[in-house]
Amino acid sequence: MRSLARHGAAPPPSLKAEGTDTMRNCRRVLIAGVAVLGLTLSGGCALLDEGVAGAGEELGERIAIAVPDWPGGQANAAVAAYVLETELGVGVDWMPVDQARAWDGLNDGTVQALLEDWGGLPEKTELYVRQKRSVVDAGDLGITGHIGWFVPKRFSDAHPEVLDWENLNDFAEDFNGELLQADAAYATFDAAIIEELGLDLTPVAAGSESALVENITRAAAEGTPLLTYWWQPHWLNAEVEMAEIKLPRYTLGCQNDPETVACAYPDLAPRKYLNAAFAQTEAPAAEFLRAFRWTTDDQNEVARLIEAEGLSPMAAAERWVTQNPAAVEQWLPEPQD
Repeated sequence: MRSLARHGAAPPPSLKAEGTDTMRNCRRVLIAGVAVLGLTLSGGCALLDEGVAGAGEELGERIAIAVPDWPGGQANAAVAAYVLETELGVGVDWMPVDQARAWDGLNDGTVQALLEDWGGLPEKTELYVRQKRSVVDAGDLGITGHIGWFVPKRFSDAHPEVLDWENLNDFAEDFNGELLQADAAYATFDAAIIEELGLDLTPVAAGSESALVENITRAAAEGTPLLTYWWQPHWLNAEVEMAEIKLPRYTLGCQNDPETVACAYPDLAPRKYLNAAFAQTEAPAAEFLRAFRWTTDDQNEVARLIEAEGLSPMAAAERWVTQNPAAVEQWLPEPQD
């Protein structure tokens, strides 16, 4: 790979290991309103760095990127940070914050970029983007998010009828009457779907995303029955074959009342947002972040390197950037004379 460095910037230091540990320890996922991935507020989560670029500082020298705790969110931030530091000479502060605090940071200038927002806080979007105009939409990230109920493909191959929700009660005993979820803090529509469809199932939390991954991996390897709430993008999808249960089709408005939901989850396209003052500087960093857009497979690969292979986020980013120079080249602004 040819060198992409245009500005003679030194390679960035690795992201602090304690930042990743902090995020893992305080992860809480929120599926809010439109049933999407986000983080609920956790008192134990602390910012990694206090000295971030605020509204009163000269923008462009350092920027703060909000980083959620899920692997895909870390993958976005790591690749963006690596390119910003190595290609544009812009320092990056890695900010492990929940989505609500990320939006508040975008508003007050302590955060310059949120790279993966699933629309779970529409009141924040309304307030900061449409009313105050302190935050601007920077376009879609390029990935497609999908949530559903899944079984190991080996099990569905042996029992193809399981893929129709109307047959799930016939398999309730095989699943021990359980629909497995991850963290108990996930706010999903699953209980309402089960009730409204008259299914002999109960949502049961595995305890964490890692525990859910372990259960899925084991069931897939052994071919044992497992019914689980699952989503895309996720790095595990490249390693484990799952088959989705066909729930009643999602239609606009079918999830308006969370107590009576009886339809599938919708596909969603997460978006990027920038602090308005930062975006209006027309700095190369802002131009790059608007252009930063990749595929679900790209994100899954970097997340897999972090979660499955144990690379640090920046090491994973370096490997991906090295292997994908053409993609990176498309994100970079033209050099200024």
